[in-house]
Amino acid sequence: MIDIRDLTLNQIKEIQEMKAGNVGKHSMLNRRCILRTYSAGVHIGDVVEINGCEARLVNALRLWKWEGGGLSLSAVANNGIKGGRLNRTNEVYLTNVIEFIPTTPKAEATFLNFIEDEETTDTADAE
Repeated sequence: MIDIRDLTLNQIKEIQEMKAGNVGKHSMLNRRCILRTYSAGVHIGDVVEINGCEARLVNALRLWKWEGGGLSLSAVANNGIKGGRLNRTNEVYLTNVIEFIPTTPKAEATFLNFIEDEETTDTADAE
């Protein structure tokens, strides 16, 4: 147990910065990544929020299955896929995220070939 009276001024400042969210920005924030979760599957998207083991993606896809590109998700993130099933989720908030893997432009180009649903548009934009 830490006695608050034993904290140094620098330690108090560090605690204040952590509480304000100014320390320890996640290195995958604002990057396009594959996210593997414990129970919600595999997703691809732009990481816009990370809170512990939770993350929010926009421009997101759910990767249901893949063929080629390798056995691991690291290989998929680097090389892409030769077959598979993806669908658009646009925005998704995931819990129990256990892995973030940045994708390459080469891989992203292959994902587009296997999206099964049409691109969605806002009804407000269509009017």
